[in-house]
Amino acid sequence: MKRFLAIFWVSVVLVIAIASCAPGSPVGSGGDVIVASKDFTEQDILGELLAQQIEAKTGLKVDRRPRLGGSFVCHQAIISGKIDAYIEYTGTAFTGILKQKAIPDAETVYQRLKQLYNQKFQLEVLPSLGFENTFAMIIRGEDARNYNIQTLSQAAQYTRQWRGGFGYEFLEREDGFPGLARVYKLEFSRPPQIMDLGLIYRALIQKQVDLIAGNSTDGQIARLGLVVLQDDKRYFPPYEAAPIVRQETLGKYPQLRAAIASLAGKISADEMRQLNYQVEGELRDVKDVVREFLQTKGL
Repeated sequence: MKRFLAIFWVSVVLVIAIASCAPGSPVGSGGDVIVASKDFTEQDILGELLAQQIEAKTGLKVDRRPRLGGSFVCHQAIISGKIDAYIEYTGTAFTGILKQKAIPDAETVYQRLKQLYNQKFQLEVLPSLGFENTFAMIIRGEDARNYNIQTLSQAAQYTRQWRGGFGYEFLEREDGFPGLARVYKLEFSRPPQIMDLGLIYRALIQKQVDLIAGNSTDGQIARLGLVVLQDDKRYFPPYEAAPIVRQETLGKYPQLRAAIASLAGKISADEMRQLNYQVEGELRDVKDVVREFLQTKGL
């Protein structure tokens, strides 16, 4: 019953989120291009980065749709024409959206993704921004030291005594918990809790859970003294951040391609962590953080 209710409410959120992007919506109306982002801090930053770059380089007005939802919500919105662009992670699109078997080589994943998104959805996958944000299985620093744990294989020896806390999407995706649990034989003292992504770090620090799935570029990992477990069996595919844009939109505004492509390779993983920390740790405004970053890059 709990699983049914969780799926029901996610479905409700999906319908509401996509409906909010419908033509005539009063939110952010009047723009030339609609840029969305998923529902966590890094995506807030990347969505604003995309929007500011488009406005600066093309003169087009951008409607921003921050915190639209997870990958499946954003994908449904873009293929239905409710939004024009957002930043996705290649491994997420390849395994989660396309249901393809995970491939460890980043270039192979990108080229295959580009081909299939073109054929199936008339979507353009533009070059990576330069960093990868993979799933990160995270434990408290004190536990890593006390049990001498560095890898997921080592952690699997203790998970029967632990509680897991994961976002809904990670629990449901084949490249998320189901496959991870099979590969590493992870078993917990009770079924993992479905948690809001904004609360998982607090829950870990307060010892409500013992293992969480975060993102490798999260600014809170170092700040809170947490430890990312090594994926020693190379379960997770590459997750390079890449812009996804409707081909119809690129045809209508050809100048968009060059404007967005100019961001390719401009953000390292360390820089992304710093940007995340400025927003989450220092509580700075996303627009200011993005504006300063673009200036330092000469963009």
